[in-house]
Amino acid sequence: MEPKKRKLLAARPREGDGKSGVCAEPGPGAEQEPEPRQHQREEGPVSSVYFNTAKVAHGRLPSGFFNRPCVALAKEFLGQVMVRKFPDGSEVKGRIVETEAYLGGEDQASHSRGGRQTPRNAAMFMNPGTMYVYQIYGVYYCLNVSSQGDGAAVLLRSLEPLQGLDAMRQLRSKRRKETGKPLKDHELCNGPSKLCQAFDITRTFDRGDLATGTEIWMEPGPEIINGADVVSTSRIGIGYAGEWVGKPLRFYIKGNKCVSVVDRKAEKVNE
Repeated sequence: MEPKKRKLLAARPREGDGKSGVCAEPGPGAEQEPEPRQHQREEGPVSSVYFNTAKVAHGRLPSGFFNRPCVALAKEFLGQVMVRKFPDGSEVKGRIVETEAYLGGEDQASHSRGGRQTPRNAAMFMNPGTMYVYQIYGVYYCLNVSSQGDGAAVLLRSLEPLQGLDAMRQLRSKRRKETGKPLKDHELCNGPSKLCQAFDITRTFDRGDLATGTEIWMEPGPEIINGADVVSTSRIGIGYAGEWVGKPLRFYIKGNKCVSVVDRKAEKVNE
């Protein structure tokens, strides 16, 4: 595992709604920093609502999996399974189908742009696999995972629900402003804030380690995602980021119904 990343920096976030952006959102006031979490895991089969019914390989993704450059990690996340275990022992699971890479430093869309560091974005400078959870609009949360490189992290944008869909629906309904028709399966986790609601991920998980966590961890996905199945396109909700607006740092699985925003033009280019 990479040695602990150097000192902390500050960034001014700027995320949009549940479908928008990554490390970019107008930051609400400073929040109390949680203590790092220690974790464990459980194993079991996962059935995809949309794809195949193959079983997840036993074991969790180790620390070495996260120790890679930001763009490479953003792509490798596609197809992997995120697991959330609740206090009552029940679990929800979802396959990662969309990510965004935030490179830190010169990346004007990143919370750590220019090497800025604060207690709020400290996780972006910690060991690869550290969770960076931040709040937008004082209400919603987004989950990022640190990678190699000071201030570099990957935003998890969308998941394909696999297990515990009823629990996800109940958690989402508690936070929804609109009423009416119940959420469809593919709408449960199709956005960075939506997946945090569905998995009940809050600021308390900030700085937690995905490689050792007992409440949130990742497992190998049931199928390998080929490069031809990955679409590379621009990130969402970063109109303020100058020349970085159009850089192809968002990645998603082509044809997956759970992707938050589909880019048909980019899909043709990627063919």
